[in-house]
Amino acid sequence: MATPAERFEREQGCTEAEWLGWLPHAVHGHEVQRPAPTRAVVRVGPGTLTLDWWVLAPRRIALLNLPRLQVRYAFDGVPDDERTRFMKRFDLHLQRGGG
Repeated sequence: MATPAERFEREQGCTEAEWLGWLPHAVHGHEVQRPAPTRAVVRVGPGTLTLDWWVLAPRRIALLNLPRLQVRYAFDGVPDDERTRFMKRFDLHLQRGGG
């Protein structure tokens, strides 16, 4: 896995309620604070990961409506190796079906 950028955005195919339910497990024991309704700050080693999200319009495919969130990831003070380890586990936890 390449080292994740310090700042990036992703579209997640989930509702906000699903995201909030997954988050505690995805951070795997790292301390999480919720300073705002659509923000989480995760302690990762000597630094932090700030997650900001907002609801997007559902993706419509024929009669199917898929929920979507846009999530902004911002690492601050997290070394490359810790960022890579954290995101590998985080991504595995959020991975859904398919392959």
